[in-house]
Amino acid sequence: MSKGFKDKLGEGGYGSVYRGKLESGPLFAIKMLGNSKTNGQEFINEVATIGRIHHMNVVQLIGFCAEGPKRALIYEFMPNGSLEKHIFSREESIPISIEKIFEISLGVACGIEYLHRGCDVQILHFDIKPHNILLDENFIPKVSDFGLAKLYPTNNSIVSLTAGRGTLGYIAPKLFYKNIGRVSYKTDVYSFGMLLLEMASRRKNVNAFADHSSQIYFPTWVYGQLSEGNNIEIEDATEEEKKIVKKMMVHTDEA
Repeated sequence: MSKGFKDKLGEGGYGSVYRGKLESGPLFAIKMLGNSKTNGQEFINEVATIGRIHHMNVVQLIGFCAEGPKRALIYEFMPNGSLEKHIFSREESIPISIEKIFEISLGVACGIEYLHRGCDVQILHFDIKPHNILLDENFIPKVSDFGLAKLYPTNNSIVSLTAGRGTLGYIAPKLFYKNIGRVSYKTDVYSFGMLLLEMASRRKNVNAFADHSSQIYFPTWVYGQLSEGNNIEIEDATEEEKKIVKKMMVHTDEA
């Protein structure tokens, strides 16, 4: 399928991703997991979670391979890559409109809500961030990368963890400060809130080179502005675009 792993799409914390193609025509993404210190736990997590579900806003697992130490996961191909490059990169020839960004945010919310409430088990992702949101040919978002995910009975509103998990900047305070123990689906909701702020502003929440020092940590600045009743100023934005951005930020603040 990979023709010798010649077409590399990207690299993440758990391995490299390559483009593959069947002789019949369909394209796939092949994720080759690197050497792991967790005895392949991330591989088991991915197969056990998205291998059992199907939703338009969750990336579809087509199959997997396990031979000796080699582990591969085969996914549907997402031609528009990750959300990260579209909201942070200044090199995109055609930037996504704020209306489309808002549509993408709703799709991501639907995917997360399905994981939490729509399956026969409750799936907590623990790593919601722009890099793990993939976009298909129509820019429909799909939640991906379930290497840190955990499964729980649907009647468990509070679950137990013995170690922190996630990515700095998106981790809920309970996990960041190592207050491990009883957590809930709200850890993913917190990460989604951080994601919304980055989508609305098209910048990382932490930027040491921000034009104003007060905006180095963007969530604190946004909270202060909204609390004081100030408008969030956006350059070259129409009134309708400003309304959409404020809606995303206010909902984040309320969450």
